[in-house]
Amino acid sequence: MADALADAAPLLTFPSGDAFCAARLFLPSLASRNLPCVVLANGFSGTMDWIVPDFAARFADAGIAALVFDYRHLGQSPGEPRQLVDVRRQREDLRAAIAFCRRHPALDPGRIALWGTSLGGSHVVEVAAADSGIAAVVCNMPALDALRGANVQAKLARAGMGRAPLARTSLRLLAAALWDAVRGAYDAAPRYLAVYGDPGRAFFTDPALAERFRAAEAGAPTWRNRVAARFLLQAPRYRAGTLGRMAAPVLFTLADDDVEVSAAFIRDVAAESPRSEVREYPGGHFDLYHGARFEEVAADQAAFLRRVLLAEGRPT
Repeated sequence: MADALADAAPLLTFPSGDAFCAARLFLPSLASRNLPCVVLANGFSGTMDWIVPDFAARFADAGIAALVFDYRHLGQSPGEPRQLVDVRRQREDLRAAIAFCRRHPALDPGRIALWGTSLGGSHVVEVAAADSGIAAVVCNMPALDALRGANVQAKLARAGMGRAPLARTSLRLLAAALWDAVRGAYDAAPRYLAVYGDPGRAFFTDPALAERFRAAEAGAPTWRNRVAARFLLQAPRYRAGTLGRMAAPVLFTLADDDVEVSAAFIRDVAAESPRSEVREYPGGHFDLYHGARFEEVAADQAAFLRRVLLAEGRPT
Protein backbone atom coordinates (compact mmCIF):
# COMPACT_ATOMS: atom_id res chain seq x y z
CA MET A 1 0.00 0.00 0.00
CA ALA A 2 2.76 2.46 0.96
CA ASP A 3 4.66 1.75 -2.29
CA ALA A 4 1.57 2.37 -4.42
CA LEU A 5 0.85 5.64 -2.63
CA ALA A 6 4.48 6.72 -2.97
CA ASP A 7 4.27 6.16 -6.74
CA ALA A 8 1.31 8.55 -6.84
CA ALA A 9 3.24 11.24 -4.91
CA PRO A 10 6.89 11.60 -6.00
CA LEU A 11 9.59 12.43 -3.48
CA LEU A 12 10.45 16.12 -2.99
CA THR A 13 12.25 18.21 -0.39
CA PHE A 14 11.87 21.55 1.37
CA PRO A 15 14.40 23.45 3.52
CA SER A 16 14.11 23.35 7.30
CA GLY A 17 16.56 24.77 9.80
CA ASP A 18 20.06 23.49 9.12
CA ALA A 19 19.02 20.91 6.52
CA PHE A 20 15.87 19.82 4.68
CA CYS A 21 12.89 17.49 5.02
CA ALA A 22 11.88 14.80 2.56
CA ALA A 23 8.22 14.99 1.61
CA ARG A 24 5.49 13.81 -0.76
CA LEU A 25 2.61 15.91 -2.07
CA PHE A 26 -0.64 14.07 -2.83
CA LEU A 27 -2.73 15.92 -5.40
CA PRO A 28 -6.38 15.34 -6.39
CA SER A 29 -6.76 13.42 -9.64
CA LEU A 30 -8.22 16.51 -11.30
CA ALA A 31 -5.41 18.69 -10.05
CA SER A 32 -5.52 22.39 -10.82
CA ARG A 33 -4.11 25.58 -9.40
CA ASN A 34 -5.27 27.29 -6.20
CA LEU A 35 -5.89 24.02 -4.35
CA PRO A 36 -6.47 23.83 -0.61
CA CYS A 37 -3.87 21.71 1.17
CA VAL A 38 -3.56 19.88 4.48
CA VAL A 39 -0.12 19.31 6.04
CA LEU A 40 0.08 16.05 7.98
CA ALA A 41 2.25 15.84 11.12
CA ASN A 42 2.94 12.23 12.11
CA GLY A 43 3.16 10.95 15.66
CA PHE A 44 5.96 9.68 17.87
CA SER A 45 8.72 8.00 15.78
CA GLY A 46 6.44 8.09 12.71
CA THR A 47 7.75 8.28 9.17
CA MET A 48 5.89 9.30 6.03
CA ASP A 49 5.55 5.69 4.84
CA TRP A 50 3.55 4.76 7.96
CA ILE A 51 -0.06 5.82 8.73
CA VAL A 52 -0.05 9.26 7.09
CA PRO A 53 -0.10 8.16 3.40
CA ASP A 54 -3.47 6.45 3.87
CA PHE A 55 -5.02 9.62 5.32
CA ALA A 56 -3.36 11.80 2.67
CA ALA A 57 -4.77 9.64 -0.13
CA ARG A 58 -8.29 9.95 1.32
CA PHE A 59 -7.98 13.74 1.51
CA ALA A 60 -6.69 13.92 -2.08
CA ASP A 61 -9.68 11.82 -3.16
CA ALA A 62 -11.85 14.45 -1.48
CA GLY A 63 -10.31 17.22 -3.60
CA ILE A 64 -7.76 18.49 -1.07
CA ALA A 65 -3.99 18.31 -1.64
CA ALA A 66 -2.06 16.69 1.20
CA LEU A 67 1.60 16.99 2.17
CA VAL A 68 3.32 14.29 4.21
CA PHE A 69 6.94 14.63 5.33
CA ASP A 70 9.66 13.12 7.47
CA TYR A 71 10.91 15.13 10.41
CA ARG A 72 14.65 15.64 10.44
CA HIS A 73 16.53 12.69 11.99
CA LEU A 74 13.84 10.24 10.83
CA GLY A 75 12.98 8.34 7.67
CA GLN A 76 14.31 9.85 4.45
CA SER A 77 15.22 13.21 5.98
CA PRO A 78 18.81 13.88 7.05
CA GLY A 79 19.94 14.66 10.57
CA GLU A 80 22.39 13.20 13.05
CA PRO A 81 22.01 11.46 15.35
CA ARG A 82 19.43 9.23 13.74
CA GLN A 83 16.13 8.43 15.44
CA LEU A 84 16.11 11.64 17.45
CA VAL A 85 12.62 12.93 18.34
CA ASP A 86 13.14 16.58 19.23
CA VAL A 87 9.90 18.48 19.86
CA ARG A 88 11.37 21.91 19.10
CA ARG A 89 12.96 20.77 15.83
CA GLN A 90 9.85 18.88 14.74
CA ARG A 91 7.72 21.99 15.20
CA GLU A 92 10.30 23.93 13.19
CA ASP A 93 9.92 21.28 10.46
CA LEU A 94 6.14 21.68 10.54
CA ARG A 95 6.40 25.45 10.15
CA ALA A 96 8.82 24.90 7.23
CA ALA A 97 6.29 22.53 5.62
CA ILE A 98 3.60 25.21 5.92
CA ALA A 99 5.91 27.78 4.34
CA PHE A 100 6.65 25.36 1.49
CA CYS A 101 2.94 24.89 0.81
CA ARG A 102 2.28 28.63 0.88
CA ARG A 103 4.95 29.08 -1.82
CA HIS A 104 3.82 26.18 -3.99
CA PRO A 105 2.32 27.35 -7.30
CA ALA A 106 -0.48 24.78 -7.27
CA LEU A 107 -1.66 25.55 -3.74
CA ASP A 108 -3.76 28.33 -2.23
CA PRO A 109 -1.73 29.97 0.58
CA GLY A 110 -4.95 31.09 2.23
CA ARG A 111 -6.32 27.54 2.56
CA ILE A 112 -3.61 25.61 4.38
CA ALA A 113 -4.87 23.22 7.07
CA LEU A 114 -3.00 21.09 9.60
CA TRP A 115 -3.58 17.47 10.60
CA GLY A 116 -1.70 15.91 13.50
CA THR A 117 -1.88 12.54 15.16
CA SER A 118 -0.66 11.59 18.65
CA LEU A 119 2.54 13.64 19.26
CA GLY A 120 1.87 15.40 15.96
CA GLY A 121 -1.43 16.57 17.43
CA SER A 122 0.51 18.54 20.03
CA HIS A 123 2.65 20.05 17.27
CA VAL A 124 -0.28 21.28 15.16
CA VAL A 125 -2.04 22.85 18.13
CA GLU A 126 1.04 24.80 19.21
CA VAL A 127 1.86 25.91 15.66
CA ALA A 128 -1.72 26.86 14.73
CA ALA A 129 -2.15 28.85 17.96
CA ALA A 130 0.69 31.12 16.79
CA ASP A 131 -0.31 31.24 13.10
CA SER A 132 -3.61 32.95 12.40
CA GLY A 133 -3.34 32.06 8.70
CA ILE A 134 -4.04 28.35 9.31
CA ALA A 135 -7.49 27.62 7.89
CA ALA A 136 -8.42 24.42 9.78
CA VAL A 137 -6.92 21.88 12.19
CA VAL A 138 -7.59 18.17 12.67
CA CYS A 139 -6.29 16.58 15.89
CA ASN A 140 -6.34 12.81 15.75
CA MET A 141 -5.94 11.39 19.27
CA PRO A 142 -3.57 14.26 20.14
CA ALA A 143 -0.96 13.74 22.86
CA LEU A 144 -1.17 17.31 24.13
CA ASP A 145 0.27 16.72 27.59
CA ALA A 146 2.58 13.88 28.63
CA LEU A 147 1.41 14.00 32.24
CA ARG A 148 -2.13 15.35 32.56
CA GLY A 149 -3.17 14.07 29.14
CA ALA A 150 -1.97 10.50 29.65
CA ASN A 151 -4.56 7.88 30.53
CA VAL A 152 -2.58 6.42 33.44
CA GLN A 153 -5.45 4.54 35.10
CA ALA A 154 -6.40 2.80 31.86
CA LYS A 155 -2.77 1.93 31.14
CA LEU A 156 -2.36 0.39 34.61
CA ALA A 157 -5.51 -1.67 34.19
CA ARG A 158 -4.51 -2.86 30.70
CA ALA A 159 -1.02 -3.87 31.84
CA GLY A 160 -2.21 -5.46 35.07
CA MET A 161 0.48 -3.36 36.77
CA GLY A 162 0.31 -1.66 40.16
CA ARG A 163 1.64 1.80 40.84
CA ALA A 164 4.86 0.54 42.43
CA PRO A 165 5.94 -1.52 39.38
CA LEU A 166 4.93 1.37 37.15
CA ALA A 167 7.09 3.72 39.21
CA ARG A 168 10.09 1.37 38.93
CA THR A 169 9.60 1.09 35.17
CA SER A 170 9.29 4.86 34.85
CA LEU A 171 12.50 5.38 36.83
CA ARG A 172 14.37 3.04 34.46
CA LEU A 173 13.15 5.03 31.49
CA LEU A 174 14.05 8.32 33.14
CA ALA A 175 17.54 7.07 33.96
CA ALA A 176 18.00 6.09 30.30
CA ALA A 177 16.79 9.54 29.23
CA LEU A 178 19.20 11.34 31.57
CA TRP A 179 22.12 9.19 30.42
CA ASP A 180 21.21 9.84 26.80
CA ALA A 181 21.05 13.59 27.42
CA VAL A 182 24.54 13.49 28.91
CA ARG A 183 25.79 11.52 25.93
CA GLY A 184 24.16 14.04 23.60
CA ALA A 185 25.93 16.91 25.33
CA TYR A 186 29.24 15.25 24.44
CA ASP A 187 28.16 14.24 20.90
CA ALA A 188 28.34 10.59 21.84
CA ALA A 189 26.12 7.94 20.26
CA PRO A 190 22.58 8.01 21.71
CA ARG A 191 21.21 5.68 24.34
CA TYR A 192 18.27 4.25 22.45
CA LEU A 193 15.00 2.81 23.73
CA ALA A 194 12.68 0.65 21.67
CA VAL A 195 9.46 2.24 20.46
CA TYR A 196 7.72 -1.06 21.24
CA GLY A 197 9.13 -3.74 23.51
CA ASP A 198 9.53 -4.83 27.13
CA PRO A 199 8.64 -2.62 30.13
CA GLY A 200 11.55 -0.44 31.17
CA ARG A 201 13.14 -0.78 27.74
CA ALA A 202 10.47 0.70 25.45
CA PHE A 203 7.92 3.49 25.20
CA PHE A 204 4.99 1.22 24.23
CA THR A 205 4.75 -2.15 25.99
CA ASP A 206 1.15 -3.41 25.68
CA PRO A 207 1.34 -7.01 24.33
CA ALA A 208 -1.84 -6.35 22.34
CA LEU A 209 0.18 -3.97 20.15
CA ALA A 210 2.78 -6.53 19.08
CA GLU A 211 1.07 -7.32 15.79
CA ARG A 212 0.58 -3.62 15.02
CA PHE A 213 4.29 -2.93 15.33
CA ARG A 214 5.28 -6.07 13.41
CA ALA A 215 3.08 -4.77 10.60
CA ALA A 216 4.77 -1.36 10.82
CA GLU A 217 8.22 -2.94 10.46
CA ALA A 218 7.04 -4.97 7.49
CA GLY A 219 5.06 -2.27 5.72
CA ALA A 220 7.05 0.91 6.42
CA PRO A 221 10.62 0.41 5.15
CA THR A 222 12.04 3.59 6.70
CA TRP A 223 10.51 3.23 10.18
CA ARG A 224 12.83 2.01 12.94
CA ASN A 225 11.86 0.50 16.28
CA ARG A 226 14.08 2.74 18.37
CA VAL A 227 14.27 6.37 19.50
CA ALA A 228 16.86 8.34 21.48
CA ALA A 229 15.76 8.16 25.11
CA ARG A 230 16.24 11.91 25.76
CA PHE A 231 12.77 12.53 24.28
CA LEU A 232 11.33 11.82 27.73
CA LEU A 233 12.92 15.00 29.05
CA GLN A 234 11.03 17.20 26.58
CA ALA A 235 7.72 15.39 26.17
CA PRO A 236 5.02 18.03 25.49
CA ARG A 237 3.05 19.86 28.14
CA TYR A 238 -0.15 21.72 27.33
CA ARG A 239 -0.37 25.40 28.29
CA ALA A 240 -3.85 26.43 29.39
CA GLY A 241 -5.54 28.72 26.90
CA THR A 242 -3.63 27.54 23.83
CA LEU A 243 -6.79 26.25 22.11
CA GLY A 244 -8.53 29.51 22.91
CA ARG A 245 -5.91 31.40 20.90
CA MET A 246 -6.49 29.33 17.76
CA ALA A 247 -8.33 31.23 15.03
CA ALA A 248 -9.06 28.12 12.97
CA PRO A 249 -11.89 25.62 13.49
CA VAL A 250 -10.57 22.36 14.93
CA LEU A 251 -11.83 18.79 14.83
CA PHE A 252 -10.79 16.31 17.53
CA THR A 253 -11.17 12.61 16.71
CA LEU A 254 -10.70 10.38 19.74
CA ALA A 255 -10.68 6.68 20.63
CA ASP A 256 -12.92 5.90 23.58
CA ASP A 257 -10.66 3.05 24.80
CA ASP A 258 -7.37 4.92 24.33
CA VAL A 259 -4.81 4.02 27.01
CA GLU A 260 -2.23 6.48 25.63
CA VAL A 261 -4.33 9.67 25.43
CA SER A 262 -7.08 10.59 27.89
CA ALA A 263 -10.24 11.41 25.95
CA ALA A 264 -11.64 13.15 29.04
CA PHE A 265 -8.64 15.49 29.18
CA ILE A 266 -8.96 16.32 25.48
CA ARG A 267 -12.69 17.06 25.86
CA ASP A 268 -11.89 19.51 28.66
CA VAL A 269 -9.18 21.21 26.61
CA ALA A 270 -11.40 21.37 23.51
CA ALA A 271 -13.93 23.39 25.48
CA GLU A 272 -11.45 26.31 25.47
CA SER A 273 -12.22 26.89 21.78
CA PRO A 274 -15.68 27.94 20.60
CA ARG A 275 -14.81 26.52 17.14
CA SER A 276 -13.94 22.98 18.22
CA GLU A 277 -15.76 19.75 17.43
CA VAL A 278 -15.16 16.42 19.19
CA ARG A 279 -15.99 13.00 17.79
CA GLU A 280 -15.31 9.70 19.55
CA TYR A 281 -15.01 6.22 18.07
CA PRO A 282 -14.92 2.74 19.59
CA GLY A 283 -11.43 1.28 19.93
CA GLY A 284 -7.93 1.96 21.17
CA HIS A 285 -5.21 4.39 20.16
CA PHE A 286 -3.93 2.36 17.22
CA ASP A 287 -7.33 1.10 16.06
CA LEU A 288 -8.18 4.41 14.43
CA TYR A 289 -5.31 3.86 11.97
CA HIS A 290 -6.59 0.57 10.57
CA GLY A 291 -9.51 -1.23 8.99
CA ALA A 292 -13.11 -0.14 9.16
CA ARG A 293 -12.45 2.31 12.00
CA PHE A 294 -9.83 4.08 9.89
CA GLU A 295 -12.29 4.39 7.01
CA GLU A 296 -14.88 5.97 9.29
CA VAL A 297 -12.44 8.41 10.89
CA ALA A 298 -10.81 9.40 7.58
CA ALA A 299 -14.22 10.00 5.99
CA ASP A 300 -15.30 12.25 8.88
CA GLN A 301 -12.03 14.19 8.77
CA ALA A 302 -12.28 14.61 4.99
CA ALA A 303 -15.86 15.87 5.34
CA PHE A 304 -14.75 18.41 7.96
CA LEU A 305 -11.90 19.64 5.75
CA ARG A 306 -14.17 19.90 2.73
CA ARG A 307 -16.73 21.86 4.74
CA VAL A 308 -14.10 24.36 5.91
CA LEU A 309 -11.74 24.52 2.92
CA LEU A 310 -14.19 24.04 0.06
CA ALA A 311 -17.01 26.15 1.48
CA GLU A 312 -19.41 27.69 -1.01
CA GLY A 313 -18.04 30.95 -2.35
CA ARG A 314 -14.40 29.92 -2.10
CA PRO A 315 -12.40 29.35 -5.30
CA THR A 316 -11.80 25.68 -6.11
